[in-house]
Amino acid sequence: MAQWGDSKLFFCCVLFIACYCTVTLAQIPMDCCLSFKNKTIDKRRIVDFRQQSSGKGCSIDATVLWTRHGRTLCVPADEPWVREVMKYVVHLKDLCKKKPKDRRCVRVKHV
Repeated sequence: MAQWGDSKLFFCCVLFIACYCTVTLAQIPMDCCLSFKNKTIDKRRIVDFRQQSSGKGCSIDATVLWTRHGRTLCVPADEPWVREVMKYVVHLKDLCKKKPKDRRCVRVKHV
């Protein structure tokens, strides 16, 4: 009888751990742009970017830009000026890897 009780306790513990892991993995927060503005931004103000896809947990395709002052901006992903900003940021990150003391590298994440 004692062995049957131990089995029930073991099964309950395994079930609890499995449910806890499933719920924890399912609740990974996603920071999505819900809308964006198609307003041109000076590329020198931007230090990083990230692409957002509508099929990966977000409702719209967008590009998320980070400014030197830590602000997050949502802009359309398919605009030519946005592609120019992204190209500039990639160039800036490469420059900051080589010359991290350059004044243009303030708050640039060059990982």
